[in-house]
Amino acid sequence: MEDTAGTGGNGDLNANLGWGSTGDPQLDKAVQQWLDWDRNKWTRAQVESLVAAGRLEDLRSRLCSRMSFGTAGLRAPMGAGFNRINDLTVIQSSQGLHAYLCRCFADLSSRGVVVGYDTRGQEESGCSSQRLAKLTAAVMLSRDVPVHLFSSFVPTPYVPYAVKRLGAASGVMITASHNPKEDNGYKVYWCSGAQIASPHDKEVLRCIEEQLEPWSASCWDEALVNRSSLRTDPLTQINSCYMDDLTSLCFHRDLNRSCTLKFVHSSFHGVGHDFVQQAFRVFGFAPPVPVPEQKDPDPNFSSVRCPNPEEGQSVLELSLLLAERENARIVLATDPDADRLAVAERSDGCGWKVFSGNELAALLGWWMFFNWKESHPDPADTNSIYMLATTVSSKILQAFARIEGFHFEETLPGFKWIGNRIHELSKTGNRVIFAFEESIGFLCGSIVPEKDGVSAAVVVAEMAAYLQTRKLSLNQQLQNIYRTYGYHMSKTSYVTCNDPPTIQRIFSRIRNFAGDDLYPKTCGGIRIVHVRDVTTGYDSSRPDLRSVLPVSRSSQMITFTLQNGVVATLRTSGTEPKIKYYTEFCAAPGESDVSQLEDELRKVTDALLDEFLEPDKNHLIRRDV
Repeated sequence: MEDTAGTGGNGDLNANLGWGSTGDPQLDKAVQQWLDWDRNKWTRAQVESLVAAGRLEDLRSRLCSRMSFGTAGLRAPMGAGFNRINDLTVIQSSQGLHAYLCRCFADLSSRGVVVGYDTRGQEESGCSSQRLAKLTAAVMLSRDVPVHLFSSFVPTPYVPYAVKRLGAASGVMITASHNPKEDNGYKVYWCSGAQIASPHDKEVLRCIEEQLEPWSASCWDEALVNRSSLRTDPLTQINSCYMDDLTSLCFHRDLNRSCTLKFVHSSFHGVGHDFVQQAFRVFGFAPPVPVPEQKDPDPNFSSVRCPNPEEGQSVLELSLLLAERENARIVLATDPDADRLAVAERSDGCGWKVFSGNELAALLGWWMFFNWKESHPDPADTNSIYMLATTVSSKILQAFARIEGFHFEETLPGFKWIGNRIHELSKTGNRVIFAFEESIGFLCGSIVPEKDGVSAAVVVAEMAAYLQTRKLSLNQQLQNIYRTYGYHMSKTSYVTCNDPPTIQRIFSRIRNFAGDDLYPKTCGGIRIVHVRDVTTGYDSSRPDLRSVLPVSRSSQMITFTLQNGVVATLRTSGTEPKIKYYTEFCAAPGESDVSQLEDELRKVTDALLDEFLEPDKNHLIRRDV
């Protein structure tokens, strides 16, 4: 990091600057750099308070490292520091993005940039998603780049949708999705509408490092968006176009109009309420009943212990209670930025079934292909049809593809890889009709190359309405799918680890488990037949021992294939301090002893955790379900 603090020839820098030395020259330099550049009084005060209290480790963690792009862009707690989300780091990120866009787009001044935001905020940092979006726009406007800045909060998929629709060079969404309330993020999309991946992410980070000092006072002027003729508001146009395009996913509008099913929707204190209501009307449904305590934006997510609907029944409590009062059979929950969807269904006399991401994908994949086939009876048409999933997700779509004749591909974890693959396939005349990641991220059709909770919610509603006319519930149809294509039992969970060296040590031990550079030979007493390590690029199942998936050295991911057919993966999260683990038993069609399959899967999952991660020894925090 360049030293721009400057001593101006003064022997004692601190004597003139109103704060005492920390005793660490490198840290003093970082503190001074922060105070020189930051114009936000709340985050300046945070740094000054930490210096006064002598909290050096806290200062070092905040000021002596920077954020990097994970599976969902830049994401970190809000607050003061170069590795936090705040006014200064968002300005720096936007300056770096601008510099890189200038290199890539000769027509940047005509294409412009789309900027959107969710409903997050943190009073003690003077920080909100809306303010950070306005500062992002101010940086671009200060260099005469047109900005399409939404005038109100929007679902995350609206930004990539707008990028494609408006022909913009790039898009920025200020969101931390379903992360804890303390976090925020900076998600960048390329002109294709897909999130940036390598090499763009590395190049943007390099440009950020070269543009650290705010260019001018204009970069801090959030009111610039109200004065500049280069700022437009795309909200009305994009919302109208998106809802029009949504009709391409509606296959049974007449049936929907007469539907007697009742739906409950929670937007988890985020952006989703109005957009899901509109989507239901587009499909001909009566709007779902909203959960009143969670309908309106609330950056504190006051009614849930965590704002992630993926956590299941424990965070869906208010939705399920309302559904019982309203006699609604289906609960739909979008996460705070409405790019993910959780679904629960009430069974007669059996309580609630909360579907996993893999189970919902089985249903949605079946539904999308079923309706596509209705309008494309020629079997040859399947040659240009694809479904995609991340490699840690269920292989159920692969089973579909094997029997039905369409194409299936896997990508690295993170929807950015799916989005970029959709773009590549579209250039050769191929079409992706469904894609998903197991963490309840779904894309039905190809309206936008990003997971989309709004469209997924209304597609699930139509599927449920159709199945009701066949006297089937969602869960009954899921069992039908398994009987046809083979049972796919999966378990997905995580442990939390706030100490990066411990994570390194765990994965190093796995890579040298049976001696130097020798991976484990068994898991729970069952022989491991193949190991794939995407971090190092090793794959024992390949003749050249090289992984087909791209090497991803910035994160840890190892997959084990066991002799009994279980596939197990350990990986670090790209957005949170978690080690995630995934296991799946893929049975052949006809294998129907479900309890035995589940028992075998549970044993392997327990062994994976205890033998390889050693939670107690490594002080890992188990998921609180």
